[in-house]
Amino acid sequence: MMKELVYNSLESSELVNQTFEFWFSDNEHIRSPFPSYIHNDLKRIATEKFFAWAKGLNPKAKDELNDEMVGEKFEEIIFESASHLVKTEDERITLLYPFLPRIGDPIQNEGEEESKVIDRKMVKEGDHSFLEVTLEKVAAKEKWKTRFELPA
Repeated sequence: MMKELVYNSLESSELVNQTFEFWFSDNEHIRSPFPSYIHNDLKRIATEKFFAWAKGLNPKAKDELNDEMVGEKFEEIIFESASHLVKTEDERITLLYPFLPRIGDPIQNEGEEESKVIDRKMVKEGDHSFLEVTLEKVAAKEKWKTRFELPA
């Protein structure tokens, strides 16, 4: 059962602050997918949407929600709100797939020289979507491409 979410209460402020602190920082397993120029607007917009969502829940729905479900909904609102604030398609890709290689990332294939990601785009073929990544070998300055199938 979900505790009552009250805007600016201590408990809700802790939830909001901890969530943003996690997502705005680089952590051991994930880098922040949110560019710093959207942080302030994203905090304000996502927090307002989240509390509007919570306020609009009927009592039965509130009884069925747990803290994990509430946290997931808040993160969903954060990512959806961020997609409207970022300026580039590449930043949108990072929001959709924060674990995949980003522009500037080094890639080292076994037995190959190090390459750096220089471009990426989403490609659809039939029912399948891919992230096509263009890389450049650091020493040889040769460009090459690879792609990753994206989850549906």
